Amino acid sequence: MLGGNGMLNKTCHEFIDELGSSAPVPGGGSTAALFGALGAALGSMAGYMTTGKKSAAEHEEELQKLIASSKDITERFKNAVNRDVTAFEPLAQAYRLPNKTEEDKQHRARLIQELLPSATEAPLELAELCVEALLVLERFSEIANKLVVSDVGVGAAACEAALKGARLNVLINLRSMEDEELRKKLSDRLEEASSRGYQLSHRIYEHVEEACR
Repeated sequence: MLGGNGMLNKTCHEFIDELGSSAPVPGGGSTAALFGALGAALGSMAGYMTTGKKSAAEHEEELQKLIASSKDITERFKNAVNRDVTAFEPLAQAYRLPNKTEEDKQHRARLIQELLPSATEAPLELAELCVEALLVLERFSEIANKLVVSDVGVGAAACEAALKGARLNVLINLRSMEDEELRKKLSDRLEEASSRGYQLSHRIYEHVEEACR
């Protein structure tokens, strides 16, 4: 079982089969959040594989804090898998509303604009969570047991994929948002998270790749 509740209460097989079906959810947002959870969990694993070892004795207290942070972030990613479904499904339903008469069109357009902010906030917060995860993974890449440093690199790659997925889901919603002030505010947050996240993930990957040689 994948664990958790909602979408995460399914087996891996069920989740993947639903992902490949005609159902609108789960989709890219839930998949991105799951990538993030897997990446953060790899950080926890690296911490557990390092703590208690003589070679890392000077970092023991920090390792315990990093593990706790990583586990908290993992839980938040898991919650984001389900949050994406609850945030996006109403918007998906609004897009499927009748669009024939002028009254239909006005009702549909009004409802879409009402739902876009919450549907955008979910992946935006996911992007910001990826930055938190990558900050923890970067430190793990520096002090974790060298035998698991590659796992830290995989975790960072998973979180970068999560960030890219979240970014796309924000952008596609911003494209339809008519509130220019809100659109700019959300766009600025996205660009900040993307810039920080990409810098972190690339730095981690380069460090890990060098450590693996």
